[in-house]
Amino acid sequence: MSNVSRHSFLKSLTGFAALSLLPKNLISSPNDSIKNQSIGELIKVVHLTDVHIENNPIAEKAFATCLNSINESKPDFIINGGDSIMNAAFTFSKDKVNSQWKLFKDILNKENNVSVKHCIGNHDLYGSWPLTSKDELGRKHKAMDEYGMTKPYYSFVHGKWKFIVLDSIQLTSSIPGYYAKLNEEQMEWLERELTDTKDLFVCIVSHVPILSVCSLFDGGILGSEKMDKTLSNSKLHSDSAELTRMFYKHGNVKVCLSGHIHLIDHVNYLGVDYYCNGAVSGSWWKGNHHEFPPAYSVMSFGDDGKVSREVKYYNWK
Repeated sequence: MSNVSRHSFLKSLTGFAALSLLPKNLISSPNDSIKNQSIGELIKVVHLTDVHIENNPIAEKAFATCLNSINESKPDFIINGGDSIMNAAFTFSKDKVNSQWKLFKDILNKENNVSVKHCIGNHDLYGSWPLTSKDELGRKHKAMDEYGMTKPYYSFVHGKWKFIVLDSIQLTSSIPGYYAKLNEEQMEWLERELTDTKDLFVCIVSHVPILSVCSLFDGGILGSEKMDKTLSNSKLHSDSAELTRMFYKHGNVKVCLSGHIHLIDHVNYLGVDYYCNGAVSGSWWKGNHHEFPPAYSVMSFGDDGKVSREVKYYNWK
């Protein structure tokens, strides 16, 4: 699949609206929390993502600690943004992947007392990278079964908000074996969901960001003096332009949540807030990923359509 050029990406952003990255999100101390403007709280949701659980004491203890911290905040529910297991398909056997799923669910069931909604990530798909299969949905059945999902994308309503959980991951024969995009069927479904949604605000959840600034930093793209690098469509939705136009047309999409990049940012584009909310595992349980420690986010959804975020850097060590 072709990559999105960084130049074209930035040019398309300025063609519609100003892009806003909150400086505090990049410079906050690991001991601080990031807070946006205060709103009248109606729904409190924890967005955790990229747990990447594996069979080692650090990951097991830290994930349990994270869940205990979440329980203290008493959210209405949790949204898990995907990549719950480590699953490097080129090195891990099916037995090892199965043991990771068991460990993830055992810790979740033992340490958590809040209902959880799940989103599929690329690491959740056994054999999706770099191995491939023509039976794309078949490759997702394992993750769907583990998460208790009947479809890889779905929606639900809570209060005055509709939450639409997307399936970002499409398989390809090229490394890394996937790219971020909605297939035609899912795009049509999303259009219907937004058309049929009346008098409700909408939150979109995807594993890979639809829009983000931190996708430019992941992998050191901006670490070179040469600025003619490209932005991989495995780090940002390749259908971002189509999706942002759809959101603008309907007007009821207020916020989009994502993970995948393990970094934290906030972009406001055409009136929609896009939050990339880091990773529970930080740098895959090795500490900070660039400047960002392991974290999760508490999202507050107001009955007036406003949203605020508080990033929690929990004590993972």
